[in-house]
Amino acid sequence: MKYFFAIISFILISETCNAQLFKKEKVRYDANQGRGSTDNKLLRWGYYLGISSYDFNFDYNDVNLEDVFVQRNAGFNVGLIGNLRVNSFIDLRLEPGLHITTRNLNYSQSYFDGVTNVKSSDFIREVKSTYVHIPLLIKISTKRINNFKPFIVGGFSTAINLSSNQDNPEDNSAGQFRTKKNPVFYELGFGIDLYLYNFKFTPSIRGLFGLTDELVRDEDPNSPWTSNIASMKTRGLFINFTFQ
Repeated sequence: MKYFFAIISFILISETCNAQLFKKEKVRYDANQGRGSTDNKLLRWGYYLGISSYDFNFDYNDVNLEDVFVQRNAGFNVGLIGNLRVNSFIDLRLEPGLHITTRNLNYSQSYFDGVTNVKSSDFIREVKSTYVHIPLLIKISTKRINNFKPFIVGGFSTAINLSSNQDNPEDNSAGQFRTKKNPVFYELGFGIDLYLYNFKFTPSIRGLFGLTDELVRDEDPNSPWTSNIASMKTRGLFINFTFQ
């Protein structure tokens, strides 16, 4: 449903955009003319909506065991944008937002060799994450071409995981898979600013890569759920639609 919502929104916006973008002349919303035009302001504001796909990247202590399989689910992103203009080609951006996602971890039988009273539910752990996501990014744009302006973007981000149960005294022996509250990431992506009469619409794609281990290990050093995991870092892919 979230992908369907994004596709329908893009189609509706495209109907409005089509008549405005593919013209030889620039639309009145002009980034290159006038000190008061939106792109020439020192500070600009906007918001974004998007979809995401989060995953985990694992490193293992015993590489002979099967990998933990991560079942990804579509997530939803919404947030605000604060843009600081450095010059005509470089901007600094702060994009605080709320990212909601769920990942299911599937363990193989090999992790439970020698463990008694294993239930079918022990092979699956659901990891729900509600991130207050706070990235600081550098946006590097090309020269505006008619009503298009491609760019690349990159930077670092942190998050507060509101669904984290880092401080929960119960662990996987009681069915609780624990993750840390404050992961750190780096991000890389690209997009295109599309200039319309009344606003600037920007579709973009961005990859997110974790720098810190998010796993909270079980009390039992031989736990089948955490003992073989050397590190567990988030990675993800966003498709965002920005309005300024």
